[in-house]
Amino acid sequence: MTFHRYVALGDSFTEGVGDADQTRPNGVRGWADRVAAVLAYDDFAYANLAIRGRKLLPILAEQIEPALEMRPDLVTIYAGANDVLRPRVDIDALMAAYDVAISRLTASGARVVMFTAYDPGGAPVFGALRGRFAIYNELVREIAERHGAVLVDFWRLRDYRDDRLWDIDRMHMSSAGHQRMAMAVLDALGVEHDLQPLALDERPVLTARQRRAANLEWATAHAAPWVKRRITGRSSGDNLSPRRPTLAPVAAG
Repeated sequence: MTFHRYVALGDSFTEGVGDADQTRPNGVRGWADRVAAVLAYDDFAYANLAIRGRKLLPILAEQIEPALEMRPDLVTIYAGANDVLRPRVDIDALMAAYDVAISRLTASGARVVMFTAYDPGGAPVFGALRGRFAIYNELVREIAERHGAVLVDFWRLRDYRDDRLWDIDRMHMSSAGHQRMAMAVLDALGVEHDLQPLALDERPVLTARQRRAANLEWATAHAAPWVKRRITGRSSGDNLSPRRPTLAPVAAG
């Protein structure tokens, strides 16, 4: 399958947070860049409008129109996980808005790729929200089916239970996780590729005391600032702009 204009939409998942690369805008690479590099050839162009911390309605308000103006033939979109993590959320209302947006994207003629959210069942902090995420995911599956979108079912990618596919903040994918997601997207699109999983470091064996110390360090360095931003209404994406706001060529690789 050949694409000419690819636009990626969403939040930190699509922006590439966790896959550090200081040579790129916003200091990240991510699975979407990796997908674009596989799809790239002479007249291929790629834009990435995703911004970390964005909730579903702002993503739709800020990114759908600019994306449609670029007349893409491929769109990937991930939105809603930041909403589900909030203390209160009307999932049905959010997904009704999502449904309208997906309808517009597919009606444009673009091939649209959607994602379910990861299964947080094994996570000590976010596991309590597993039921919410299951509802969100089922509605995503319904929307994708209704509009003929391609679905990457993150919930069912069980290799992500390996914490080495996650960044140190335990909220974003690591470089290995982004590589795995790029493979999943290309596979879902039926695009042939030679991407391989990145090599993983040997998993350290921790004592109970070391695990407690690591959890405390994570809570102080990552969980507490995340909670503070939610309380104060701030976002990690404040003052950030899309790192690829317009369609531009990509080096194949």
